[in-house]
Amino acid sequence: MKPEHRLTLIRLLTLLFVIALGVLIFIYRDRVQGLASYGYVGIFLIAMIANATVILPVPGVMVVFAMGAVFNPFLIALFAGLGAAIGEITGYLVGFSGQGLAERSQTLVSISEWMEHNRKYSALGILVMAAIPNPFFDLAGIAAGTLKIPLWSFFLFCAVGSIIKMLAFAFAGAQSLKGFFHP
Repeated sequence: MKPEHRLTLIRLLTLLFVIALGVLIFIYRDRVQGLASYGYVGIFLIAMIANATVILPVPGVMVVFAMGAVFNPFLIALFAGLGAAIGEITGYLVGFSGQGLAERSQTLVSISEWMEHNRKYSALGILVMAAIPNPFFDLAGIAAGTLKIPLWSFFLFCAVGSIIKMLAFAFAGAQSLKGFFHP
C-alpha cells in the first residue's frame, strides 16, 4: 500500500473511531454519571468521557460542581482537568484525520486562520478556550489537529486551561452546596 493511501486509511479509521466513540458515550451518558461514586478516579473518567464526545453534549462539569462540595476542590480540578484534556484529544484527532471536513465550517475556518496567523500565540489561545466554558472548544481542538500543532503542546495547554475551568466549577460547587454535604 502506498504511504499516502495508508495515511488516508489511518485518517478515515481515526475519524470513524471518534464518531463511534461519541455516539456510544452519548447513548450511555446516564451510566457515565454513576462513575462519580468512585471518587477522584470516577471524576477523572467522567471528565475524560464527557470531553471525548465531539459536539454532542455530555454534562461532565455539573458532576465536578457537585463533587466540589464533597471532595477537595483542588484535587477535583486536577483529576477532572487532566481527564478533560485527555478526552479533548478526540477533537484533535478529528482535525488530523478529517481535514477536508474542517474546511466546510466557517467558524472552524476562522479559528484555524487565527491559529495559523498567530502560531506563537495558538497555545495561549488553546489555554484560554479550554479555561472558558464554551461549546466551541471542540473546534479549537479540530483546528489544532488540522494545523498539525504538536499533540504535546495541545495537551499541555488544554490541560492547564481545563484545570482552571474545573477549579472554578469545583469551588463554586463547594461554596454553593457545602450546607447540603457538611452541615
